[in-house]
Amino acid sequence: MRSVRDLTGRAGIVSVKGDTGTMVSDISFDSRTVGPGTLFVAVRGTKSDGHDFIPAAVSSGASAVVCERLPENPTEGVCWILTDDSARALGVVASEFFGNPSSSLKLTGITGTNGKTTIATLLYRVFSGLGYKCGLFSTVCNYIVNKELPATHTTPDPVELNRTLAEMLKAGCDYVFMEVSSHAVDQKRIAGLQFAGGIFTNLTHDHLDYHKTFDNYLKAKKEFFDSLPGSAFALVNNDDKNGKVMVQNCRASKYSFSTKGLADFRCTVLEQDFSGMSLRIQGKDVWTRFIGDHNASNLLAVFSAASILGAEDEEVLRILSELRSVPGRLELVEGPGGISCLVDYAHTPDALRNVISAVNRIRPGDRQLITVVGAGGDRDRAKRPHMASITAEGSTKVILTSDNPRTEDPEKILDDMEVGITPDMRRKVLRITSRREAIKTAVMLAVPGDVVLVAGKGHENYQEINGVKHHFDDREELRAALLLKNNN
Repeated sequence: MRSVRDLTGRAGIVSVKGDTGTMVSDISFDSRTVGPGTLFVAVRGTKSDGHDFIPAAVSSGASAVVCERLPENPTEGVCWILTDDSARALGVVASEFFGNPSSSLKLTGITGTNGKTTIATLLYRVFSGLGYKCGLFSTVCNYIVNKELPATHTTPDPVELNRTLAEMLKAGCDYVFMEVSSHAVDQKRIAGLQFAGGIFTNLTHDHLDYHKTFDNYLKAKKEFFDSLPGSAFALVNNDDKNGKVMVQNCRASKYSFSTKGLADFRCTVLEQDFSGMSLRIQGKDVWTRFIGDHNASNLLAVFSAASILGAEDEEVLRILSELRSVPGRLELVEGPGGISCLVDYAHTPDALRNVISAVNRIRPGDRQLITVVGAGGDRDRAKRPHMASITAEGSTKVILTSDNPRTEDPEKILDDMEVGITPDMRRKVLRITSRREAIKTAVMLAVPGDVVLVAGKGHENYQEINGVKHHFDDREELRAALLLKNNN
């Protein structure tokens, strides 16, 4: 039990009506979960406004309410806290309620368009390999030491986030690595957290359905670095022009990494094939089981952050040499027939360009790259033609197919993608709406030595159609298609 006074002291209070000594047994921003003794925070969301549900929360027993506007007739006996920003207040209150767990953890946030999952996951694996108990928040999965938790969002809501951080602290975690999405920053989900460091990967076209403009998207990312304390570190990718922008006016200690030019931490790709690549990081050579220049950059970011956090360079390189790729990130799918099959989560124009470029650097010139790609429904439509164009430019054959159409008509999504296909590209592009048939066709078109790349869904084991999730795993579909081809 905590008092309203203790929980809301840093929440940007404008005015108070009622007894701030009121004790609180739980906090919530969802009126459906409110019970007696709950502090309810009314947050304006993208689809609904929590202020509309204040009466329901009070009738369910809420003893205190934090809001941006008071009801016309505030209920007596309830403590009313007026704030200028409920979303930020929720993060601060959640942090206070669970005992400010982030202040006792070395919490590192990773933000950017691409690479967040790989960097966060590999840092978790590296520090676990160094003997530390660690936590992870990622798009693929969350972990409390070795306990796996499902991930529903890249960055959880403030209540779930702080509850899980408290569990991580109780489990003895020293380090926590967390993907920080632009949505999470904009919606103040990380308000109240104390970060030991932040990492910037890159910034390219994505999420403009939410942010509306690229400048808004950039500002959301920069806001994370602006919020870092002077005791933290800020590590940015110098190969992205926005890296320097992120750390302008940043109070944290600044570091940079690069695979192309001058930086505090540097890396060169020496050689690579489909089994991995040899890198020179800070003058030391290491063989890794990853491929692609973008993964060289990701691995360098991991090495750099680990070094800044105090790990021994040699030990970090040893562990990196033993690690395998993150699920669904240029993951090699084994099967009969001599065809190299890869699954990748690339679902933005830049990510597709990076992945296709990585494959083409390794693929023999006389072999085909057959790429299966789609675009998600109810998301940024503007990137769809660019994704199709980039895929067609870099592939021998392309099959446009359904991704997660969600509530959209898959055919209309493919219509949007086809806008990016020029007349001279048309001859090498097929359109097969069924993702299963598209994958099967790609495998049937391939001959030994060819590469089949299935992009867009990566680690996901479902396909969302008309708002319903159906089991679907690109890796399973590839294995089934390879067996079918081999048996014919």
